Amino acid sequence: MAFAILFTIVAVFAGAVASVAGFGIGSILTPLLAVHTGTKVAVAAASIPHLAGTLLLFWLMRHHVNRRVLWSFGIASALGGLAGALAHARLSNQFLTVVLASLLILTGILGLAGLDRRMRFGRRGTWVGGAVSGALGGLVGNQGGIRSAAMLGFDIPKESFIATATAIALLVDAARMPVYAVVDAALVLEVWPLVALGTGGVLAGIIVGARLLRKIPETFFRRIVSAIILALGLSLIFLRQR
Repeated sequence: MAFAILFTIVAVFAGAVASVAGFGIGSILTPLLAVHTGTKVAVAAASIPHLAGTLLLFWLMRHHVNRRVLWSFGIASALGGLAGALAHARLSNQFLTVVLASLLILTGILGLAGLDRRMRFGRRGTWVGGAVSGALGGLVGNQGGIRSAAMLGFDIPKESFIATATAIALLVDAARMPVYAVVDAALVLEVWPLVALGTGGVLAGIIVGARLLRKIPETFFRRIVSAIILALGLSLIFLRQR
């Protein structure tokens, strides 16, 4: 019961983060759920609230989507997502835990140091970044940080950036979730109450919580999120390697 309450609260926060940053649902929910269920199940289970929240955010911001970026960068991301999901089905739970934890720790350190805002992939590198971010999304449910860094090369307005990143995340979900449905459906059904609570929390966070977070200075807000991501990564290494 205590974990369910915590998970719901964190889901609300993750939804609010996504509405401001364009990512964060998978990055925050997957490692927290992994501490409770193991990484393999967590990646598949967290994809459901991720899909629900991303659909809502896309609908709210659909008029700001940059279609040129969506159908080019997005296709590379979707192909990467499919490849990552297929690899996810074959790799061990412990290996996935190490990959996810390492990625979270690196992301958290870069964010706390302010280096994430300076990352630039260049025009050619954006396509590679799209494929890599999609692959990581399919593999361990964590794609937003790299996708955002790669998309900075397109130099599009903030609203368009968030809307397009959200639309691309939908393409990745469409590519990876059928694989999870075939491979992990029975295991995900065992934790369906957490999935339902997480989904409701994410939707509430997108609708309500974003209004509060927009009042926080962006630099301070990003440091808070980075610290949380770093802590979740460390928790996977030291508390629960399954």
